[in-house]
Amino acid sequence: MPALAALSDPKVYHILTYGTLLGSNLYQTFLNGPVSYKALPRASFSTLQQAIFPPYFSLQSALPILLALTWPGDKIAGVAGRELRKDSGWAGILSGDNFWVAGVPVALMFLTSAVNLVWFGPATTKILRERKHQETRDGKRYWDKGDHSVEMTKLNKNFNILHGIASATNLVGTFAALYYGAVLAERI
Repeated sequence: MPALAALSDPKVYHILTYGTLLGSNLYQTFLNGPVSYKALPRASFSTLQQAIFPPYFSLQSALPILLALTWPGDKIAGVAGRELRKDSGWAGILSGDNFWVAGVPVALMFLTSAVNLVWFGPATTKILRERKHQETRDGKRYWDKGDHSVEMTKLNKNFNILHGIASATNLVGTFAALYYGAVLAERI
């Protein structure tokens, strides 16, 4: 059975890993996030995002490592349904031209998700909590119209900056994943 024999081929896991990475990225970035923002009350949306982002960015950080480990490399020969490849795996993705065309995009995918996981996510959550406490002190929601306290204005500004940087960072990872898809298509 060719399908069962394929289970020992790292290319299968590479494709499944890439599909999971790109699919979950596009789903969270362009569907789940925007739809949830429009459909849920602000407090519920905030709670949902705080629950989703740690596992999402953990997955988005782990999958590029699997991509590097299962990098298909270059096909140099094929006989009787078997292939001989060179420069495969993590060492292959770092060698020669592979470093620039595949290694850098995979590294960008990893780094953008890891920085959101360990830096921007926790920093943004900290500001959300501080803002909630400030709402209690001010007797006014952060999104209410009119003037806000100096503290709330500062928290809102800091949140917007961090959120913008985190979103831009995520988009860099998205574009790296899309570019990598074109690179991968040439290899298979």
